[in-house]
Amino acid sequence: MPARLRSALSAALIALSCLLVPFGALAAWAAYGLVDTGRYVTTMAPLAADPDVRDAVAATVGDGILRAVDQHLDVRPAGGTPSGGGSMRPFVQDAVRSFTQTEAFRLAWDTGNRVTHDAVLRALRGEQDVTAGQPVTVDLASVTDTVKRRLAEDHVPLAARIPVEHTPVAVLPGDELAAFRKGFHVLEVAGFWLPVAAVAFAATGIALAVHRRRAITATALGTALGGALLTVALYVGRTLTLADLPSDVPHPAAAAVYDALTSTLRWTSWLLLALGLTAALTTWLTRNVRRRQPPKA
Repeated sequence: MPARLRSALSAALIALSCLLVPFGALAAWAAYGLVDTGRYVTTMAPLAADPDVRDAVAATVGDGILRAVDQHLDVRPAGGTPSGGGSMRPFVQDAVRSFTQTEAFRLAWDTGNRVTHDAVLRALRGEQDVTAGQPVTVDLASVTDTVKRRLAEDHVPLAARIPVEHTPVAVLPGDELAAFRKGFHVLEVAGFWLPVAAVAFAATGIALAVHRRRAITATALGTALGGALLTVALYVGRTLTLADLPSDVPHPAAAAVYDALTSTLRWTSWLLLALGLTAALTTWLTRNVRRRQPPKA
């Protein structure tokens, strides 16, 4: 094969490999990091101790309990507005906030994440029968039941009358489930083949190169650039995700969740950057050292 053709083909393969690096890392993280239920629960577990997440959970659960009380209590003022929830609000909020600092909450947090993740996976893999157009839901009534028992143990008035209903919480929109399933299937395939393709293209490009040191340096620098681009993409994605959230969603808690979910991907991006720069520097130094060695007699 002519040297010029080899160089052109080598450059094309190396460029394609470097282009696939950030996409391969992203796909592998999603396919193997987010899809594994045990790894997902382990990743989310530390958030049970995050103050912003605790406050968001306390507000959400407390409001849900108070709405349920207002709907079921028969005590109403002359205007017809339920009064039970309002009178219990301080007790409920204090109880829920106190509950988020207990071992029971951490257990409930892990269990809730496991149940939610399992429900989403079964729906995406087609293992769960979902009525067309209906969202995928999970039932978190166990949290309300725990708070109710805590209030009853503290002898809070009307605590025993708090209803524990099996209220479904939507975790996936039903009208987009088919699209999510297709995307999930593509993700599972891409999570394996994109990294493999990136390595294969890089190895082939270096093997075909006329000047292999230059090819190795270019591959290393391209890998570092891919890691840097992935870091920037994560930052931009975080900003856009938080900006698109509804106003009633606590942004500090959402930011904590985003950071926890992407922690492995951030580490991977920095690792790619460091390995790429190290390999490029090592190749450059060894070339210069070799040039400075005196010729043998």
